[in-house]
Amino acid sequence: MSVENTVTKKRKYKSFGDFVAKNRSQVPLTLMTLPAVILVIMFSYVPMFGIILAFKDFNVRDGIFGSPWSGLANFTYLFKSNDAFMMLRNTLGYNLLFLTLGTALNVTLAIAISLLRGKWGKKIYQTIYIMPHFLSMVIVSYLVLSLLNMEHGFMNNTVLPLLGLDPVNWYTAKGPWPFILPIVNFWKWTGYSSIMYIAAIAGIDSGLYEAAAIDGATLPKQIWHITLPSLRTLICIQIILNVGSILGGDFGLYYQVPMNSGAIKDVTTTIPVYVFKNLTSGSADTLGLASATSFLQSIVGCILVVSTNKIVDKISGGENSLF
Repeated sequence: MSVENTVTKKRKYKSFGDFVAKNRSQVPLTLMTLPAVILVIMFSYVPMFGIILAFKDFNVRDGIFGSPWSGLANFTYLFKSNDAFMMLRNTLGYNLLFLTLGTALNVTLAIAISLLRGKWGKKIYQTIYIMPHFLSMVIVSYLVLSLLNMEHGFMNNTVLPLLGLDPVNWYTAKGPWPFILPIVNFWKWTGYSSIMYIAAIAGIDSGLYEAAAIDGATLPKQIWHITLPSLRTLICIQIILNVGSILGGDFGLYYQVPMNSGAIKDVTTTIPVYVFKNLTSGSADTLGLASATSFLQSIVGCILVVSTNKIVDKISGGENSLF
């Protein structure tokens, strides 16, 4: 590059007005992004200020800045409490199940729908499977209640008598809930989560399947050697993104669906529920504990995303990693 071109490039924008004039065509697109940028700043960056509470012995009289520093006291109390192991076990257990089995169900449903030949059949089935996603967890909780109600529930009045079993007080029995919560979660989310896989399958060259059929490949072999390899990158990206929330989860699933029953809290209390209960306990002492829990949740989630991406990048040779 000549010296003249270099100088010209360095003096490309003499002022802010010059910059706007030369990028006038980008202004509408920039303005379109403003609402999203504002929302991200308001709900993702501004709340980060609350992290300071994790290191303070907060009291209402002195406020956030005036409250004394407590160092790592909130973190120490968290790990020494009886609830720490319980909520970590539940959070990790449920989310690992949702990550592994959920991914398998999403891909399986997408492949099953893509195999339907009728156009209307695909639309009808997609609508049926996606519909639960649009239901609020409050509504879902009452649908579950209509099934599990002690006196008038469908399970106690119809299903269990047919099996010769006695009625069960579902909201005080811990045993069934490690199965009920995954069933509700998969029912609500599998259809919606399979949309991306359906779109990816639709983009696979049909000539690959035709060539495989001519070579004598059966349908299972076509799925194994063509469909699944084509979905590998998308599956890896989804796993990387979902690993970041492995210490989080759907708050409504663990709080609304069990109706916040204290009798079964040992199998339904997860980190989001624990944080919410500390925030709404009415005591200023628990705000620091809730902030410490959320802080650890965010740090661990970030580390898991970066680590998982690095592992996928190394295994796939850089083909399937997110960044």
